[in-house]
Amino acid sequence: MDFSLADIHYYLPLVIVASAILVTLIVDMYAKSPVRIISWITGLSLISAAYYSLWTIGDQAVLFNGMLAAGGMVNIFYFLFTFGGLIVTFSTVDYIKKVSIYKGEYYILLLSAILGMMMLASAKDFVMIFIGLEQMSICFYILAGFQRRREKSNEAALKYFLLGSFATGFIVYGIALIYGNTGTLNIDLVSQRITDPANHSLLSIIGIVLFLIGFSFKIAAVPFHMWVPDVYQGSPTTTTAIMSTGGKTAAFAAMIVTLGAIVTQDTKHLFTPYISVVATLSMIIGSIIALSQNNIKRMLAYSSISHAGYMLIGLAAGNSDGIHGIVFYLAAYSFINLGAFGIIAMIESVEEKNLEISDYSGLGTKYPVLAALLALFMFSLSGIPPFAGFFGKYYVFYAALKSNLLWLTIVGVLSSVISVYFYLRVVVVMYFGKTESDLKVYNSNPALVGILISAILTVLMGVLPGSVIDLISKLY
Repeated sequence: MDFSLADIHYYLPLVIVASAILVTLIVDMYAKSPVRIISWITGLSLISAAYYSLWTIGDQAVLFNGMLAAGGMVNIFYFLFTFGGLIVTFSTVDYIKKVSIYKGEYYILLLSAILGMMMLASAKDFVMIFIGLEQMSICFYILAGFQRRREKSNEAALKYFLLGSFATGFIVYGIALIYGNTGTLNIDLVSQRITDPANHSLLSIIGIVLFLIGFSFKIAAVPFHMWVPDVYQGSPTTTTAIMSTGGKTAAFAAMIVTLGAIVTQDTKHLFTPYISVVATLSMIIGSIIALSQNNIKRMLAYSSISHAGYMLIGLAAGNSDGIHGIVFYLAAYSFINLGAFGIIAMIESVEEKNLEISDYSGLGTKYPVLAALLALFMFSLSGIPPFAGFFGKYYVFYAALKSNLLWLTIVGVLSSVISVYFYLRVVVVMYFGKTESDLKVYNSNPALVGILISAILTVLMGVLPGSVIDLISKLY
């Protein structure tokens, strides 16, 4: 393996996060009050990795015998994972005290999950994809059940573990078929051999479809979405925040790396029908079922399913505009959802109280700042301009139109119209609820900082979408 210390600056964000994991493990063993120290180490390491990812975004390279990429689009994903993890860390500081899971292991698992996400985004080899996926998934299984004295938390962990393991089986079997036909696990070489019309083999096509099915579980796309509402509801809220943003972004990053290279003009007819059908089902079913949800975490869970469908439109388009649109959408969705779940974590009280939408009645009067911020996130999720969510949908719809997928764009627009109801329902309850609930917000200055950062980025991406999409298009 071509390993050189001179190349360390390319993958230093990975080294920073990995080193932080080792340091926090030692601190947790020997320090007298380890949790506070570990939270500081987590925050400092993540902000360092996020800053360095942006600073070296133009330094692109492929390392370790073509197994790991660095720079460019990879660093954009690095930034989303680490900066998103930093926002989650802000929300976690007081939340884990409130729900009685004040343990250093929570931060260690969070860092480990982020490291797995980063490995997924930088993978140039199917083995690296598998390693990154398992690193992330195993940490999520544990984090989902971290409140082990709660029945719903145990249920969430068990369901996520069983269905996640099932999905991994699809991915591994798909990789095995791809390797059996192409004789390599390097993604670039696989792409060259599969996209050659003379090498279109049934084994390779089945392998790619199985790979797609496995990652359809990970991105929560219909009909592989069964675990999502129970896991989102049962997991600690800050876990749900990183799971719904970083986990989804990492899975899409792996799909972009593989399918972005394989789904070309010559192979679109092989994979676009499958992706289009899954996107359609995800948008429609996610939006319709979300209408009937009274628990805000379950509503956002079904919302997550519909958003996976919108992003799949960009993948179905099979062009560079679609990839650019997905990355923009992922960035916007990450900051919006992190902010929304940050507010939910502040409002949630012990024993899962204040999680019904009706509990938010009167929030606009009692806590006007929080209500305004949550309204901003709801507007953005519904796709109302000029917020980031609107432009995320616009770019993937534009890519679909360029690929003559008018019918898929129409389905996306109709699904967006349906979603306006359940997002604005939260706003209406906050400001026009007939009865005020006995709502008390747990004061958390760090969480409020994270929420404000998310809100600012959501507005900036909506005001300056062209600058963001131009940066993405230059790097891919």
